[in-house]
Amino acid sequence: MKKLLSLAAVLAASTSTIAFADGHGCGWSPAGPISMKIAFAAGGGADTQARAIAAEMEARCGWTVVPEQVTGGGGVNLAVDLADDANDGTSIGMLVTESLGYNNLAAGSPVSVDDFQALTTTAGFQMALVGPSTSGWTSFADVLAAAKGGAELSFGTMSPRLSDLAFLLAEANDVEFNITQGRGGRFVLDGVNAGDLDFGFMAGVQARGVSDGSLVELASAIGVPLAGTPEAPLMSEFGVEFDAAGYFAFVAPAGLPAEATEAFATVIAEIITDTETDAGAFIARAFGGPQILGPEELAAQFAAEAAGAEALIAAVEAADS
Repeated sequence: MKKLLSLAAVLAASTSTIAFADGHGCGWSPAGPISMKIAFAAGGGADTQARAIAAEMEARCGWTVVPEQVTGGGGVNLAVDLADDANDGTSIGMLVTESLGYNNLAAGSPVSVDDFQALTTTAGFQMALVGPSTSGWTSFADVLAAAKGGAELSFGTMSPRLSDLAFLLAEANDVEFNITQGRGGRFVLDGVNAGDLDFGFMAGVQARGVSDGSLVELASAIGVPLAGTPEAPLMSEFGVEFDAAGYFAFVAPAGLPAEATEAFATVIAEIITDTETDAGAFIARAFGGPQILGPEELAAQFAAEAAGAEALIAAVEAADS
């Protein structure tokens, strides 16, 4: 079975081949204020880093950057909205690579990756299966043992793609889970902390809980070891060869001039690799540091995830038939 996409090929280098120097990107200026659209709710990992990046853009370059939420559909609503905006650098968006891959395909969206200019990624997901430390579980193998012993376990997810992966995990191991899909990683975190969910997928929001010992990362869902719990088994060890790897990414409407593309990619890279900035410090803490794909690399990532989404959906349909 084909993997959806793994970070293994890119983790060896934390930045792309973009050559940047402090202030280099600020030589370009937008025609007016920049609308920075954010695909996810206020207070989450995407929103926090996007707003910190916007503030630092203003401080470094003198640009006016106005963040706004355009939520829903796992980033698809933002994509549809952004595609019709001016391609002069006055409108950009932050979503996740899954938004233009699985989510876009599943929604039957009228847009495609060709409607956007890829700019850069900021960080890769630290997607993990996470449970409370009070459970006594140390690995997903313990979860499976509990399920096979008759425990009725609730499995929290925050996107259709992750719900499909949860289904495949159950099928591969001949168990049943009560799969509960909500909105955003905070939904899963709050559910696990409150005892409403037994475990679930989290993509970085678990970092503080793992650090203080209240949460445990039971398995890596990104195809490579987790930054915080490198000893955690990979999801592939439990019979599922797909993974939930992906990135937080900035895009603009297609046709963005090359100088604007380079400016955004360069300035964002400068900001997030500087741990003295709020954005850089947050990404280091929550996501294990920046992972930067430049415009061409990010465009290739979008294309690969779109192809992988088709394979995942086909695998789920086959398992469910």
